Amino acid sequence: MSNEILILEKLTEIAIKLDEQNLLKKTVINFNDACKHLDVSPSHLYKLTSSRQIPHFCPQGKKLYFKREELDNWLQRNRQSTNEEIASIVDDELTKTKRSK
Repeated sequence: MSNEILILEKLTEIAIKLDEQNLLKKTVINFNDACKHLDVSPSHLYKLTSSRQIPHFCPQGKKLYFKREELDNWLQRNRQSTNEEIASIVDDELTKTKRSK
């Protein structure tokens, strides 16, 4: 009996992975797939779309669609620099200031 349960768990895991692979092949995804891709709740995604904070398409006035590339770009906005990057910028600016004097 435990072997059957283990097999069923593995098959479920494989099915989930296949769904994820199919999702990655699509360039335009529906609302539910966008929720999965962004890892947000449906209510949060509705809030983002209704306030026009995230790019989306509504071709028939009801269903929402998203371009995967636009979602990825949206996710990568407001990048935070690391301490090393900030220190490097400061060093570069100090060097420029010293040279111009």
